[in-house]
Amino acid sequence: WHVGTLPETYAHLRSSLFAVPTETTMVYGVIRNVQAALKYRGGWKGLLEHMYTNGDYPFKFGTYMGADAAGNRYYENRVDYPFGQHRWVEPGDIHNFDSASIPPEWHGWMTSMNDAPPSGEEAYIEERKKNIIPLCRSDANIDHNVGHQEKIFNFHHLHNLSTVRSRGWNIGNPVVGLPPGAKDSYYTQPGSPYNDASIRPRVNIGDLGGGRV
Repeated sequence: WHVGTLPETYAHLRSSLFAVPTETTMVYGVIRNVQAALKYRGGWKGLLEHMYTNGDYPFKFGTYMGADAAGNRYYENRVDYPFGQHRWVEPGDIHNFDSASIPPEWHGWMTSMNDAPPSGEEAYIEERKKNIIPLCRSDANIDHNVGHQEKIFNFHHLHNLSTVRSRGWNIGNPVVGLPPGAKDSYYTQPGSPYNDASIRPRVNIGDLGGGRV
């Protein structure tokens, strides 16, 4: 084993640490990723399905954090991906996915507004309640600041109902599954011509039966 001069040793270490991967190494890495993805996705069908939905994550691996009522599955990986890319959703309906189907509680978790996912929210609240010091006696049936929450049910799990509207007269909206003749679900203000309660019946003025004289 030959020990060179200090410049020679430094050059050798630098070339070893910052060496550019060869084509063989890159191809081997892709093969290993495909093998891991096949195992993770349960075979070729699952892998091709996820490549079809979004090419961003066929080879993206993470910890399953939970699912919502629409079947959307949520994952997290804070080790291999930078902040902002460490949480993602895989759609339950791969052919008709709409970002409006993500409920607010999961949206808050995905955008890092919440530390605990909704699936672990109750356990998180129970743990944090240990640090609450009661200042006075209360007869309220709520012992934390989150309070009572109503369960919300929306058409086809779409939380933004402005998308649930007809695309034309008597054709409905096949994208969101709105049948022909069904009413639009978005909110209309009182006085709007699209608000049923504000539509006045038409009153004809004058005699329209005589024709031109």
